[in-house]
Amino acid sequence: MPLRIFLVEDNPSIREVLVGLLEDVADCDVIGIAPSQAEAMHWLTRNPEGWDLLVVDLFLVEGSGMEVVKACAQRLPRQRVAVLTNYADASEDRAMSQGADAVFDKTTQIDEFLAYAAAHSDSPLQRDNS
Repeated sequence: MPLRIFLVEDNPSIREVLVGLLEDVADCDVIGIAPSQAEAMHWLTRNPEGWDLLVVDLFLVEGSGMEVVKACAQRLPRQRVAVLTNYADASEDRAMSQGADAVFDKTTQIDEFLAYAAAHSDSPLQRDNS
């Protein structure tokens, strides 16, 4: 079964690329997208068990991705939160202390991020790296 991903990203171009990469390369299913903190919080409140991986950008046009990360601190053990941001070095410690499981830089660590997603799915990429 593909990994169910909920994506919190406000940039339409980045969203489009990420959805394509996650669905094609890592055998994931992007089940929802939110461009703002409020929309993400609303979806997550209505679907507390409906996702496996939450992918969050920290700097959103409305609100903060860090607040979304913090809101998911009390999640199921199988659920993971990955931060995907342009400011990974400056934000990693804080994001991890707020409940993120991993932090990746959008510009330099896309391959690592995809490998992380694939490792939590039934992706061929994950099986090839075993």
